[in-house]
Amino acid sequence: MDLSNMSSADLRNLQEQVKHELKQRESQDLAKAREQILAIAQSVGVPLKDLVGGAGSPRAKTGSVAPRYRNPADATQLWTGRGRQPKWVKDWLESGKDIAGLKV
Repeated sequence: MDLSNMSSADLRNLQEQVKHELKQRESQDLAKAREQILAIAQSVGVPLKDLVGGAGSPRAKTGSVAPRYRNPADATQLWTGRGRQPKWVKDWLESGKDIAGLKV
């Protein structure tokens, strides 16, 4: 297939077809992998939940983080200090005030 002779519209159409086909194949590959994993687990007599992280999982459990900042205009709006700053925090800082004024 010579792409240099195709129009822009044809190339965009082809691109969409490729994206669609890739999504379908990824779904099929994922389903096939799940079936294989389940078959292996059943063949050795291991419950699937033990393989995927049931009890005794080595992953650390994360808890919620206490909020460190409160919006003085609306006490229901809290922020832990992690992640993106909420708009009310940005507005506070842009007005020239210190973030310490929002501490809980």
